[in-house]
Amino acid sequence: MKLKGEHVFVTGGADGIGAAIVLDVAQAGARVSFCDVNVSGGERYASELTAQGFQIIFHQGDVGNFESLKSAHDAIVKELGSVTGLVNNAGVISNADPVEMTDEEWNNFFNVDLKSVWHTAKLVLPSMRAAKKGAIVNISSIHARMTYPKYFPYAAAKSGVIGLTRNLALDEGIHQIRTNAVSPGYTLTPLLEEWFSRLPEKRAESLAVQPMARMAKTSEIAKVVTFLLSDDASFVNGADWIVDGGLHCRFA
Repeated sequence: MKLKGEHVFVTGGADGIGAAIVLDVAQAGARVSFCDVNVSGGERYASELTAQGFQIIFHQGDVGNFESLKSAHDAIVKELGSVTGLVNNAGVISNADPVEMTDEEWNNFFNVDLKSVWHTAKLVLPSMRAAKKGAIVNISSIHARMTYPKYFPYAAAKSGVIGLTRNLALDEGIHQIRTNAVSPGYTLTPLLEEWFSRLPEKRAESLAVQPMARMAKTSEIAKVVTFLLSDDASFVNGADWIVDGGLHCRFA
C-alpha cells in the first residue's frame, strides 16, 4: 500500500496507459481521480473499479481547455481532498507536414500535449506547496529523443514535457515536491493496436527492432509511475525514466 492516504489525479485515464495507471495507483492504496474527454468510457471504467472496492471518481475534462480542466480539478478536490500526486498522461498524436500544418492545428495540439502539463501544475501546486509534499509524473515519450518522419509536432511537444519537468523539479524541490518524467517506447495501447490494424506490416517491423523481442504492456509503464509517486522514490527528482525495453540503445 505504497500510496495509502494519497489522492492521485490522472489525466486521460479512461483507456491505454492512463487506465493502467489509474488501476495501479488504486491497488497501491490511493484515492484516485481521473479526467478524460471520453465520458462514456471514463464513467464505465470508474464504475467498474468502484465495484471492485477502489475509491475512484471520474470527471469529464478537456486538458486542452483550462476552464474545463479547472472544473474537473475543483470537482475532484471537493470530493477527495487536495491532490498529492499528479500524473499528466493525456495526449494526442500529431502526424503532420511542416509546410501544410496550420497555426490552429499546431496550437490545438500543443494545448493538449504540452500546455496542459503546465496548467495541471498551476492547479495542484498551491496545495502541494502548503503541505510541503507532492509528486508529479509527466508522461513524455521515446519521441523526445528518437522519432519518426512527419511526427515533428509530437517530438517537439514531448521534448518540451521533459524540459518543463526539469524546471518544475528545480522550482518546486524547495517545497519537497518532486517532478519526474516517464518516456515509454512502443506500448500496446488501443491507439497503437489501431495503427497496426491499418498498417499490419508495421507490427512486424516494430517487433523486429525491439531488443526484448516484444512491446510493453500498459501495466509495465504504470508500475514505474506508481514507484515515482511513492516515497520509495523520495530522492528522485527531475529525472526522465525511459521505459522502452532498450529500444533507445539501438543504432538506427
